[in-house]
Amino acid sequence: MRGLRRVAVLFAGLAGFSYAGVAGAMYAMQRDMLFNVRDTGDLSKPGTLAIAGGERVKITTPDGEQLAGWYLAPRQGQPVFLFLHGKGGGLERKSWRWKRIREHGAGVLAISYRGYPGSTGTPSEAGLMIDGRAAYDWLRGKGHAASDIVLHGLSLGTGVAVKLAAEVQAKALILEAPYTAVVDVAAERYPWLPVRLLMHDQFLTRERIGKIAVPVLIAHGTRDTVIPFEQGERLFALAPEPKVMARMEGSDHSTLTRDGIYEKHIWPFLQRY
Repeated sequence: MRGLRRVAVLFAGLAGFSYAGVAGAMYAMQRDMLFNVRDTGDLSKPGTLAIAGGERVKITTPDGEQLAGWYLAPRQGQPVFLFLHGKGGGLERKSWRWKRIREHGAGVLAISYRGYPGSTGTPSEAGLMIDGRAAYDWLRGKGHAASDIVLHGLSLGTGVAVKLAAEVQAKALILEAPYTAVVDVAAERYPWLPVRLLMHDQFLTRERIGKIAVPVLIAHGTRDTVIPFEQGERLFALAPEPKVMARMEGSDHSTLTRDGIYEKHIWPFLQRY
């Protein structure tokens, strides 16, 4: 009996040690996991990537970082998108998106966050919020009226877009595959870890969405395997009017552009508002 008790204590100790080791490793690696920065190729040639007529730009943030970006001016009377990408970045891998914007006559400023390809610095929630505001101010400095700027966040970038929309004026806010909070996504994915205590960058969008004063479109695929569709629904319930929910049946996290988000939802939404 005493031997069994010793074995049980030994196994409990090993389990506790293993749990602490996994939790510690994830705590140490959390920003690498969240921001997923990787070399995604040459950002210097927007004209070869469906932004014909576009230009590469550099934006200096208030804290001295240099952000790489692509800018395409809109045709007269068309809006300009401030595009805030997801955790994987990769501006050059979004040629379908840029093609749709260009063909419609709209403009776009797409930035690479600090620490991402072409930009200096190290990514963090606070840093990305500074980057979003710096990009908005750059557009205003180019002469774009606030009423012509569409704030468009994708995945991780939806949190940046909501924070920005709560602070500035804009034509509209578009949230593509958003979360209620990054920490909520992590808590659902790792229910056995105390992620709410461990996470530095929680991106609490659910606490900020009520402060916006612009029309908002939330688009989410019902088969999203990265950020659950239900989080988009919950965020929509918290958003003030006017608001539109685009339920994209059968779409996954990365297929919304292919599945017609611009044609079916974004252009009609912007015509309405």
